[in-house]
Amino acid sequence: MSQPTERRGGMVWALVITSVAGFMAALDNLVVTTALPSIRKDLGGALGDLEWTVSAYTLTFAVLLMFGAALGDRFGRRRLFLVGITIFTGASAAAAMAPGIESLIAARAVQGVGAAIMMPLTLTLLTAAVPAAKRGMAYGIWGAVNGLAVASGPLIGGSLTEHISWHWIFWLNVPLGLALLPLARLRLSESYGTGAPLDFSGTLLASGGLFGIVYGLVRGPADGWTSSLVLTGLFAGSALFAGFIVYSVNAKNPMLPMRLFRSRAFSGINAASLLMFLGMFGSIFLLSQYMQGVLGYSPTEAGLRMLPWTGMPMLVAPIAGILSDRIGGRPVVAAGLFLQAAGLGYMSYVVTTDVSYGAQLPGLILSGIGMALFFAPASNLVMSSVRPQEQGIASGANNALREVGGALGIAVMASIFSAQGGYQTAQTFVDGLKPALVTGAAVVALAGVATLLIPTRRRAAQLVAESSESAERAEPAGSDPVLENAGR
Repeated sequence: MSQPTERRGGMVWALVITSVAGFMAALDNLVVTTALPSIRKDLGGALGDLEWTVSAYTLTFAVLLMFGAALGDRFGRRRLFLVGITIFTGASAAAAMAPGIESLIAARAVQGVGAAIMMPLTLTLLTAAVPAAKRGMAYGIWGAVNGLAVASGPLIGGSLTEHISWHWIFWLNVPLGLALLPLARLRLSESYGTGAPLDFSGTLLASGGLFGIVYGLVRGPADGWTSSLVLTGLFAGSALFAGFIVYSVNAKNPMLPMRLFRSRAFSGINAASLLMFLGMFGSIFLLSQYMQGVLGYSPTEAGLRMLPWTGMPMLVAPIAGILSDRIGGRPVVAAGLFLQAAGLGYMSYVVTTDVSYGAQLPGLILSGIGMALFFAPASNLVMSSVRPQEQGIASGANNALREVGGALGIAVMASIFSAQGGYQTAQTFVDGLKPALVTGAAVVALAGVATLLIPTRRRAAQLVAESSESAERAEPAGSDPVLENAGR
């Protein structure tokens, strides 16, 4: 076998392995939502217990993402990737066999630990296996699979629950995880980060801060924003995270170097990612309930009718990746975000208690194209805005912000929904849904504005040249320069 053929084979295997692993981790964010009535029927539990079957995963996933990336950089990305898959697969089996609601919540929390280790390393391992000129297309496929997982979680969860059993939501991960373990061991190359010692102080501050913030956001709609636990979580988490920022500015080897945020490309795309997930997660969370509770569709029927939105990444994202290679990621991401905002705005205008599917279709298609145009180029912008040895922590930081954005989106839009409407009747649901969707559209449009602040390709080339010269003066010989397409 020739060397180019071997290289192409390695790229394909890396793409398959990392995409499937990312799919598993992203899917479990929302896959449980449509199965909650069946879980309650089998295992019992109050409403708060059922919410924790969703929240336990989100909480540990968001809190430990940056730490998982740091562990991979220090001890080997492939090695920690295998550890993450093992934990996630074992916890999935434990969740499927859970005898009670408490054990299910515990298994979901452990699932989040495995996903936090596994997810940021998917992008780092893929970047290492794919030449820079082809990363846009690779990120396109990776982003399509991950976007499909996030958006189709309610469909897959509802279909498995309706036609087989809610247990299969979790059993689905087991054969996939068992297949990935030997493939990842044999087909992925090992790589490391900077080799700096683990930053335990920064890890404790960041993890504690994220825990408090995400806990407050998750519990706010259910417990009330003025409850003591929610306020304590939000204020303590914010204080700890502020301490993490101050500490990282002055630390010698911080877990997340604050100098990364001096890059307009890195800061802009992370702000856009947080806002995009805020608007998208909250909208999907409410619209999936609207189609079932108001329009009367079954979980499977609702999921199928959302395919123009949720399935669009499979068609458009690879094209978006190729476009980002040719014209840069900035215009593609911005176009995607504004289309997503337009789709949500359209949906807020047409939703009624008896709207036809044909009237909804343009909004679903616009949202689907917009989401597809975002995922691949956004990943490219994140990974190309830092040096190769810093890509692990950059991926972890971006994924953590996306998770926080998703938790914030559900919390904010659920609060708007509750304040303006409710579950009492179909009309009160629509009364709450409309302003929530308007908010989602506005937030995603703001993400588009943040993307426009990212440097153009020409300006980025100048900034990269200046950054490379500074790095050569400040760092020892042999250190890696900033990637040449940092501003794409």
